[in-house]
Amino acid sequence: MTINWRSPTIAIAAVTSIISLLILLPGYQGLAAGAMGFIPARASGILDLSSAVPVLLTPFSCTLVHGGLLHLLFNMMMLLLCGIAVERVLGAQGLVVIYLVSAVTSALAQWAVLPLGVIPVIGASGAISGVIGAYALSFGRPKQVSRNPSINRLIHIVWLAVAWTVLQIGVGYAAGTEGMMLATPAHIAGFITGLLLQRPLLLWRYRSA
Repeated sequence: MTINWRSPTIAIAAVTSIISLLILLPGYQGLAAGAMGFIPARASGILDLSSAVPVLLTPFSCTLVHGGLLHLLFNMMMLLLCGIAVERVLGAQGLVVIYLVSAVTSALAQWAVLPLGVIPVIGASGAISGVIGAYALSFGRPKQVSRNPSINRLIHIVWLAVAWTVLQIGVGYAAGTEGMMLATPAHIAGFITGLLLQRPLLLWRYRSA
């Protein structure tokens, strides 16, 4: 398999890995989480951190900070596995749109559920969940529940969203945090964003075909 080194998936993974390692190896992840992480209380205007990244940029800057090497490794593996495949279907621009929009919607979801939260949300999991959602829809086959393809597709989207939601909440409960482990709202919102954007981006890419 030929590797396209100009792939945005590889570029995102490389930049994220380099910055995360520069933070992790010296042990600066605590400081970086406060300065670059998405903190819902900051978005609500009740917490002021003058030395931190502007709050409107933190949905993006938080994707560059990870809690540990395993966190970083798992995220980058999922990004490369699903991102390169999604890129082949939706194109480079489609992949970038899904990644960035999912980063924003995942942060908004975390804020909506915990608007007064002061714990920084870090990691690229929310953005990558959007890529996984697009991947699941691109390569999964809808079951023939009815004779109407549109209805079958809608059922397929709902099924994927429900399955991912149950999985995320289940992981949270298994970890003993009442379903809120691993920024569950952010992961769910990112995944749903990928599901919703996949079809429009696919039609946009082949609009002239």
